[in-house]
Amino acid sequence: MYRPILLSALIYGLLLAGLISLRGELIAFSLPFMLYLLYGFWNAPGALNLQIQRRLSSDRITPDGETIVTLTVTNHGADIDELVLDEMIRPQLSIRDGSPRHLIQLPKGTSHTFQYTVAGMRGSYHFEGTFAATTDLSGLTRQEQVVRSEERLFIFPDFRRLKRVSIHPRRTRVYAGMIPARVGGRGIEFFGVREYQSGDSPRSINWRVSARHVDNLYSNEYQQERVADVGIVLDARVRTNLFQSNHSIFEYAVTATAALADVFLTQGNRVGLLVYGAYLGWTLPGYGKIQRERIMQALAHAEIGVSSVFAGLEHLSPRMFPPESQIVLVSPLVGDDLEVLIQLRGRGYQVMVISPDPVKFEVSHLPKSQLVHTAARVIRMERDLLIRRLERAAIQVVEWDVSIPLDQAVSSLLVRQRRLL
Repeated sequence: MYRPILLSALIYGLLLAGLISLRGELIAFSLPFMLYLLYGFWNAPGALNLQIQRRLSSDRITPDGETIVTLTVTNHGADIDELVLDEMIRPQLSIRDGSPRHLIQLPKGTSHTFQYTVAGMRGSYHFEGTFAATTDLSGLTRQEQVVRSEERLFIFPDFRRLKRVSIHPRRTRVYAGMIPARVGGRGIEFFGVREYQSGDSPRSINWRVSARHVDNLYSNEYQQERVADVGIVLDARVRTNLFQSNHSIFEYAVTATAALADVFLTQGNRVGLLVYGAYLGWTLPGYGKIQRERIMQALAHAEIGVSSVFAGLEHLSPRMFPPESQIVLVSPLVGDDLEVLIQLRGRGYQVMVISPDPVKFEVSHLPKSQLVHTAARVIRMERDLLIRRLERAAIQVVEWDVSIPLDQAVSSLLVRQRRLL
């Protein structure tokens, strides 16, 4: 719109100067510009009437994956000689193949299709729309249109599945699962012996115990296995995740959280997620594939943040979790967290801590020197003391060297953990 305004100002100035000075050559000099302006308005393009359909080859990928975006543009308006199409893409997404910007000719009633490939880091990305613009041959007039869209691309954390994680909360739910319920009934592990009741299978009779009692028979009783409530807490505080030169261990914590949520849901448990950072991001507990999708979307949005209110874990309210359920904290840990975790354990919760090792992670990004080595030893001793104090409170801490895949580092420890009473 600036060109017609400037050209109109130029014509008006020449005409005004010619009339004031009574010089006909100035008026004659304005005539070509006037004809050029009239030609531009005569051939001005009509309002754009475009329909754009966008398809993603996959709207859920991992950071190592790619998705192909297919765009089909249909012209429901007048013929367009030059049409510029420019996709409005988030800067966090990178173009791996093709181009999101095209210059095409689009007659009335025709369509044009093009593709490009994008990838990116973990997150949730909304395709805001497509910017379209056309001009007349003289370049004086211009029509623009932004076609909005609702497509969204989720890039979920990539993780290797854990086979099983053994937990023993004090309270379980009524549905059958894989968690020992501390209640006699049908199961696999031996629980005790009781008097024979009508309907018991003859195979369950304990003949050794029955032989000691002439009047009664006794049957073996096994421990029932049920599902449980599991609350996963992801520590998203800056003070625990961000180190020198903006090196962050948070992505490893997100990966561990995704793997834990997946295995707990696979075992049939009811799982909830709390992202504890600049705010409390609470995903209500649920079961199955739908809950897995909710948790993965919450992890895609998760970011570290600073908050004076949530600088410590003291706002980790027990009311968010069912009584005597299992709480799993994924955190590098700081000294202030000790008291809160012990309080949760004292309230009857079973507490497990998956702790990405911040000492090894930070040392790996620092230059090797005697000073760094000495500082690392001091911090290591403080951390070992913190972990021992947690274990004395019957809190299991699994320390994870993030240079090793999570399933290799902690699977054997989680499966064979001792039963905490």
